[in-house]
Amino acid sequence: MIVTAPSSISNLSGVPNTTSTVTAGDVARTINLVTPEDILRYVPDVLVRQRHIGDTQSPITSRTSGVGASARTLLYVDGILLSALIGNNNTSASPKWGLITPDAVERVDVLNGPFAAAFPGNSVGSVIAFVTRMPKQLEAHLEVQGASQSFSKYGDDKNYSTGRFAADIGDRMGDFSFRISYNHLDSHSQPLTYSTATVPAAASSAGTPVTGAFNDANRTSQPIVVLGSDGLEHQVQDNASGRFTYDFTPTLTLAYTFGLFANHDDATVNSYLRDASGAAVYAGAINIAGHAYNIAASSFSNGVYALDELELAQGLSLSSHTGGVFDYDITATTFDYLQSHQRTPTGALPAAFSGEAGSDAELDNTGWYTLDANGKWRPNDTHTVTFGAHQDSYLLDNPKYALASWTSDSEGALQTLSKGRTLTQAFWAQDLWSLTPDLKLTVGGRYEHWRASDGQNVSALPALNTHQPELSKDTFSPKAVLAWSPMAGWTFKGSVGVANRFPTVSELYQAVTTGPILSVPNPNLSPERALSSELSAERGGSDGSLRVSLFDERVHNALISQTGTLNGSAVSFVQNVDRTRSTGVEVVGDQKDLLIKGFELSGWVTYLDAETVKDPALPTADGKRLPQLARWRSGVVATYTPPALPMLDFTLAARYSDRMFATIDNSDHYANTYQGFGAFFVMDAHVRYRINDHLAADVGVDNLNDRKYFLFHPFPQRAVLIDLKYSY
Repeated sequence: MIVTAPSSISNLSGVPNTTSTVTAGDVARTINLVTPEDILRYVPDVLVRQRHIGDTQSPITSRTSGVGASARTLLYVDGILLSALIGNNNTSASPKWGLITPDAVERVDVLNGPFAAAFPGNSVGSVIAFVTRMPKQLEAHLEVQGASQSFSKYGDDKNYSTGRFAADIGDRMGDFSFRISYNHLDSHSQPLTYSTATVPAAASSAGTPVTGAFNDANRTSQPIVVLGSDGLEHQVQDNASGRFTYDFTPTLTLAYTFGLFANHDDATVNSYLRDASGAAVYAGAINIAGHAYNIAASSFSNGVYALDELELAQGLSLSSHTGGVFDYDITATTFDYLQSHQRTPTGALPAAFSGEAGSDAELDNTGWYTLDANGKWRPNDTHTVTFGAHQDSYLLDNPKYALASWTSDSEGALQTLSKGRTLTQAFWAQDLWSLTPDLKLTVGGRYEHWRASDGQNVSALPALNTHQPELSKDTFSPKAVLAWSPMAGWTFKGSVGVANRFPTVSELYQAVTTGPILSVPNPNLSPERALSSELSAERGGSDGSLRVSLFDERVHNALISQTGTLNGSAVSFVQNVDRTRSTGVEVVGDQKDLLIKGFELSGWVTYLDAETVKDPALPTADGKRLPQLARWRSGVVATYTPPALPMLDFTLAARYSDRMFATIDNSDHYANTYQGFGAFFVMDAHVRYRINDHLAADVGVDNLNDRKYFLFHPFPQRAVLIDLKYSY
């Protein structure tokens, strides 16, 4: 465990929320661990949409938030914010997982709901805090790992491999401690997207006859042909991270944490189409089974790209941990896109494979910083008062340049630019009041001043150069939690909290094309305001626990992408939806030595009723289920450690979700297709063998039952993993 005090953001011992915890020991025994996202695989109501090993677009779901709502969850590692609150989506605004070294993680705490005043309105879904290990003495670790996924869908039938190497070293020398970690990943993905075309109503003999397409239906049940697969990624990633602490006194600690992430990603495509000579076809006028199609160059060329990223996160904190009348914590963090270039061809394949014109989308200079000064005052045995001041600022700088050759770095003319900044300043306080030894009341609130400025949208074609208006908003978010423990091991809790989630830069300054016109639909979006509540009963003991929670979330001005009218055309863009509601029940439990010694069973099940209550901009959405949220979800993990063979751990786990809708009006009737959100039941297996005190071997299978399903993208099929780790 941690020798010296972490920052207060990563030390969640005093929060009033219902919490799930995963320790390094849990991970080693039960999880096929390759990347840090895997640690959360069996946490109640958490789904990390990891499309493949090494995916850099892996948003997090919560009880009431889907994969397209990345700004409704906060992710920290040692107090450094890794949630990319420059947007609220499942692409560029996904958390920065690559800056977490998986083998260095000591524990993860997941907080449900916005009931702690220390966190901003983005905690409406959950707060996830990773804490890394700090050594007590000299230690070192070396690990090698391999994985192979067998994937078969449409015209793809292939194995995709992954290799990983990791090393770390750490020590404690008097008052100084350090840990330095390195992680290298080389990963190949299955197809991430498909090129498709809607089958025309009328037959035609026009176009070059081709073969190889597959018949299917899209998510609205219209007949389509699948032309080929796109986004087959090959990623090479390197992550160096470290943490250094110095104890000025036994109760005062200075800590510096850093993470450096480099990612090179080459993506290609696989056309299923063949002409009479057997050559692959990617674009042009074609004919498939008596129907004519005109395939644009971008249909396949958009799936070919080269992405180069270099990201740096840093944090510095000074913490007192006397345990006496007063303690404090001062934390400063930064995140910088040192380099982010995605180069894509604009011409037709196959000629564009080797060069030709293209574009370069950049995020250089994008980033954010946070500042926190927090205190904890314990005036007597009945009160613990926590309070603090916070400031953060997010800058989005996203130009796209023309390239004479997309395989080169030579920038041409500016094509588009989206730019803007947000600033939030906050003061918060919370009092944990012990009314009696069995009854505790936590009350608090958070005042926030938010400002958006420097917004700019530029486009060469269609022409646009607009400086957006400056916005500001002041909000207050009250919180209250009453906890009653009438007998040992039992706790009954009632929680209520308000969260104000401000629009991100990308939501404010989204540019939408309607015919020859490019415009920004609404640079004056309002914050979404959520009223969340929870009633829970929990019984805990050394051999197991059981919790039942009833939860409810009512949101006014929810920020959701939906179809609306812009310049006389129907297009999709982020809008304020008047009212939404999510109500559910969650049951979580675990039991050690169940029936026989050494057998442990844990699991959870959640039922959610989530709907759009009122949406004046799209009345057909009223009463429909909220997108990307399943009605039923569950997970179970069974682990057996034979008493006669304590060096062995056997784990069998399963995850389930029923189907979800992709659209707010639930117009996507067919879920088991590309861009649909289908139901899935996936089983995983893991075996760990501790050969001796220094060497351990692991073998695992993800998606043991080889379930084929879509969560918009085709998800991984059966994968076998092997791992060998040496620890000193």
